[in-house]
Amino acid sequence: MKRTLLSIAALGAVLISPLAVADTIAVSAAASLTNAYTELGKAFEAKNPEHKVEFNFGASGTLLQQILQGAPVDVFASADQQTMDKAVEEGMVKKDSRVDFIGNGLVLIVPKDSKLSFDSLEQLTADNVEHIAMGNPDTTPNARYARAALQKEGLWEKVEPKLVLASNVRQSLSYVSRGEVEAGFVFSTDVKQDEDKVNVALVIPTVAAGEKAGEWVPNPIVYPIAETTQTKSKVSADFIAYVLSDEGQAILAKYGFIPIKDMDK
Repeated sequence: MKRTLLSIAALGAVLISPLAVADTIAVSAAASLTNAYTELGKAFEAKNPEHKVEFNFGASGTLLQQILQGAPVDVFASADQQTMDKAVEEGMVKKDSRVDFIGNGLVLIVPKDSKLSFDSLEQLTADNVEHIAMGNPDTTPNARYARAALQKEGLWEKVEPKLVLASNVRQSLSYVSRGEVEAGFVFSTDVKQDEDKVNVALVIPTVAAGEKAGEWVPNPIVYPIAETTQTKSKVSADFIAYVLSDEGQAILAKYGFIPIKDMDK
């Protein structure tokens, strides 16, 4: 009996050994990162077989709300600075772990068979453009960038009634690729997911309201990532380090993202 008990104890020690149990982290990431992060996660697991990564993709604002409501998340990657700023203010992420890791661009797209062409955003006010896909500016960074661009040109009030609001940028892409709208706002990288179904009609400089009334300043699309304050896993920092590594950056570049060092070029 004594030998049996010792055997059971030894088996229990093996089962709870850190080397025998995979350390799983939960990563909430902007919808535009879906394809790139899926590949990046697999590459990270291949290099670190003792670790597992589980992703939750969605609009950055929606993901933050989930974290605020207690969703178990270890790492948060946002498509804009504003959402991450709020995460810091709410005490949801570790401020000293926050780092910018990649850049993107904003484009207006049309269905592949569309006869429409655009030289400016003002053409969105034309009668032959009845529906325009865009995320909800309250939760979707892509939509906030698009709204600012329209406001700068004094077009927001004219275009707003035509908007078909999507839950995230990938849904906006879907509306356009299925021909359900005449045009839509997405990130540059999203186009790569449906290149056979959509065309880029206009590349849009991103701006933000300046300190002076009527002033608009450049506002590059830069994605930040950070550990949440609730994480107890050391793998969180390892994952962020991998995102920043040459290998991680190469995977992101493969999907059209822009390295931070090249954002001003």
